[in-house]
Amino acid sequence: MNQKNTRVQSGGPGGPRGVPMGKPEEIKKTIKRIFVYLKGFRLHIAAVAVCLLVSAASSIACTYFLKPLFNNFIGPLIGRQNPDLSEFARILTLMALLYLSGVVALYIQNRLMLEVSTRTLYRIRADLFSHMEKLPISYFDTHATGETMSRYTNDIDTLRNMLGQSLPQFLSSAVTVVGVFLAMLLLSPSLTILVVLMLLIMLKIIAVLGKRSGAAFKRQQRALGNANGYIEEMIEGQKVVKVFCHEPVSKQEFDKLNETLCDASVEANTAAFLLMPIMSNLSYIHYAFTAVVGSLMAIAGMLDLGTVAAFLQYTRSFSQPITQISQQFNTLLSALAGAERIFRLMDEQVETDNGDVTLVNAVRDENGELQECDHRTGLWAWRVPEGDGVSYVEVRGAVVFDHVTFSYDGKKTVLNDVSLYAKPGQKIAFVGSTGAGKTTITNLINRFYDVPGGGITYDGIPIERIHKGDLRRSMSMVLQDTHLFTGTVMENIRYGKLDATDEEVVKAASLANADSFIRHLPHGYDTVLQSDGDNLSQGQRQLLAIARAAVADPPVLVLDEATSSIDTRTEALIERGMDSLMEGRTVFVIAHRLSTVRNSNAIMVLEQGRIIERGDHDDLIAARGKYYQLYTGMFELD
Repeated sequence: MNQKNTRVQSGGPGGPRGVPMGKPEEIKKTIKRIFVYLKGFRLHIAAVAVCLLVSAASSIACTYFLKPLFNNFIGPLIGRQNPDLSEFARILTLMALLYLSGVVALYIQNRLMLEVSTRTLYRIRADLFSHMEKLPISYFDTHATGETMSRYTNDIDTLRNMLGQSLPQFLSSAVTVVGVFLAMLLLSPSLTILVVLMLLIMLKIIAVLGKRSGAAFKRQQRALGNANGYIEEMIEGQKVVKVFCHEPVSKQEFDKLNETLCDASVEANTAAFLLMPIMSNLSYIHYAFTAVVGSLMAIAGMLDLGTVAAFLQYTRSFSQPITQISQQFNTLLSALAGAERIFRLMDEQVETDNGDVTLVNAVRDENGELQECDHRTGLWAWRVPEGDGVSYVEVRGAVVFDHVTFSYDGKKTVLNDVSLYAKPGQKIAFVGSTGAGKTTITNLINRFYDVPGGGITYDGIPIERIHKGDLRRSMSMVLQDTHLFTGTVMENIRYGKLDATDEEVVKAASLANADSFIRHLPHGYDTVLQSDGDNLSQGQRQLLAIARAAVADPPVLVLDEATSSIDTRTEALIERGMDSLMEGRTVFVIAHRLSTVRNSNAIMVLEQGRIIERGDHDDLIAARGKYYQLYTGMFELD
């Protein structure tokens, strides 16, 4: 097993994994970063602001018209025979037009915010995925897949709700509150004092419940991420779960996570749901109290009937947006917590690459000197900057480890003072028990991890000078864990060389002994693979992975347990087929089956991160050491 797989786990095998979500400690910074994405929509946002003001103003103005309607028409016209209603009808028509303008403005506002929120989330997802692609392998080795996926699902969804609904509603309610308050102040400063007192009570309740529910919503979001991560892990490992009859334990572990999520959700939503009935009842009390006081003032001649009617309507209009603000506040907090998680992933340190040596296609001139060209020739060269000029070094696959010491976590040493060399065209095999450091060597060759101690050279060039992308293009890997993408068989093989022709793909498949079974698939090379190739056997998937490496036609091959899932008969056919592929190339092989490494030019026997034996098969058998014991069955590789 690869020693770098040290993901966070709890609850035993199959337990929940994930990095706990911290509190949103940088709310201002998060808001600023969200607004950076909104900069490209200045015109949209300006139009939304205008529509928001029009919508709020139309509602406030229509309510104010109640004062002249009561004072100038309804009251004076009561009991009058054949009253003139033309002016009354004109005001009603004006009110209808104002309401209609508010409705149109609200529609435009919602439509524009839909465009803004959708495009903003598109950009955030694009930046998030782009940044994720630049992260080092160490990040994915130490973070659960489900936890990373929750950024694209839960957290993006909360942002969508905030930008598309909660934020516009929050701002609209805030504008309405301010506008209504000014209108009430204009109508009756005395009654407005009651509004201020009730507002202070409401704000105090909102602060108490908001603080409680805000913390609970953060716990809910964290619990949801853990539950989703566990579900994804169980879906991927269903075969293992069933083979070992682990269903009861898996369900028990999920029940714990589900209960945690349930408790957090109940706590979060209890405070949120309590807020609305409390605020509604307070608004009713406020309305009734204002009606009593206003009526007494009207009887005493301190206010007219129209003012009381308009003020009471404003009272309802005032409490409703405050309730909406309090409801949206929790949603905004949850969205900001999700946004902070997204930006935290974006702030993860990307894979550093200071390499200045690049891989180029080359040809030889009449003097035999290497020259760079712009088309594939089958001859590759390293373009090495030297002062004001450049030199070209043919890619031959000479790899040297010079006293390399390495640790994944800085605590446990995985490789200890390892020195080895692979001449161009040699086949180098690594054998040893699990955890001896075999896979780590191949991880260092392609710079999945950088070497803190010692050095590695590739064709005489320090490996840290070579640009990572070019370094990895110069070699192909067949990993122990095969991964196939959704697409046709042809597309999966072509993944190793995107410009490969159909003929090259078929040739690579034949070389890997995969052509025969591919042609027996329902649609041959056009058969669509899904769910990581679940409709294929493990051996067939491995054959496609080998064909994918073969089509790249690289100078270096890395085979990490490449034939571990293939029967010995098929393995023998593959090895014969790959002999021509390996010819003239440097090949690194990791294998448990010692029969597959007999023809290697050099065999390295590793134990606890050290090379304890080296030589070809005959030399190591003659030495009658560890390799001899393993080969003759006196010891077994675990």
